[in-house]
Amino acid sequence: MINEQIRDKEVRVIGENGEMIGVMSSRDAMKLAREAELDLVKIAPTAKPPVCRIVDYGKYRYELARKEKEARKKQKTVEIKEVRLSPNIEANDLNTKVNAARKFLEKGDKVKITLRFRGREMAHMTTSKHILDDFAEKLADCSVVERPAKVEGRSMAMVLAEKR
Repeated sequence: MINEQIRDKEVRVIGENGEMIGVMSSRDAMKLAREAELDLVKIAPTAKPPVCRIVDYGKYRYELARKEKEARKKQKTVEIKEVRLSPNIEANDLNTKVNAARKFLEKGDKVKITLRFRGREMAHMTTSKHILDDFAEKLADCSVVERPAKVEGRSMAMVLAEKR
């Protein structure tokens, strides 16, 4: 809210240089802002009394947008990579998949390991859980189990994240 949009009876006012002016009526604060040829901007509406600042509104919005953009630049998006396994996987194939997952984890991504069941394999879901456990155990040095193995329809999945 800026200038005339501020309807509070009393506001705490901060000057253009960041100095605390004090608590006063919004009308008096508006008068101070006009004298400085600047805007009165409400920056903390939930405070008691609300905090307003005397600033150039256009410049204030520009600064906020710039700070937001900088924060977005520094943010890192975490992707979830998927590694699919089958219940009758051989040891060498499992090692190849473990190495692929290790590369994903080193890049900072999370890895979802999916054990897919087809046809009669559905009857032996519980006995195949050890495959996911072995997979997690082989990556224990660089990862931590974020979500343990859980049955989701025709597959069993678990999520591994990079160890901090």
